[in-house]
Amino acid sequence: MNPKLQRKIERLESIERFPAEELFEFIQLNKEDELLDLGAGTGYISFSFAKYVKKVVAFDYDYDILQYLEVKAKEKGITNIETTAANFKEMPLENARFEKAVASISLHEVQPLSLVLDEIHRVLKDKGIFLCIELEKTEMTNAPRVSSKEMEEEIVKAGFSVIDTLHPPTQVANQPVYIIVAQKKQSN
Repeated sequence: MNPKLQRKIERLESIERFPAEELFEFIQLNKEDELLDLGAGTGYISFSFAKYVKKVVAFDYDYDILQYLEVKAKEKGITNIETTAANFKEMPLENARFEKAVASISLHEVQPLSLVLDEIHRVLKDKGIFLCIELEKTEMTNAPRVSSKEMEEEIVKAGFSVIDTLHPPTQVANQPVYIIVAQKKQSN
């Protein structure tokens, strides 16, 4: 494994994350669901959700990190994770494929945000659920962030109804997070 990839994996595996198990109270999973894990990285969401759904598509722009995820899945005996490496703004995925989509701490890096939200909307089935977990933008933040208010507005513009916005006490890397639960509106 090349040293640059090894460092990235070590960094991703060592960072404090929002506990995937806590997300189960915000999203109801069904054994027939296909779930999109957007910004899958090393797979902590994919692995946690895989046993509850038919298939997880672990999506990331980094092909090498997804190869690592595939090796980990094989080691764990998980066979229902498919990986796709591509640009978030032009996903090579079918229209209306997924019942659920999760983006955990990955959308704040995508500009313009509207393009990726339009893509999430496109690949979700009518009434599909989108779960967005992000770091809250604060006055102390220098890194790229999107406030929960801005994210809500962009999600609504993309054709979703916001079901709930939560600010749990759980922090990631000592930073506040928010969770937005949204549903794709039914087509007419």
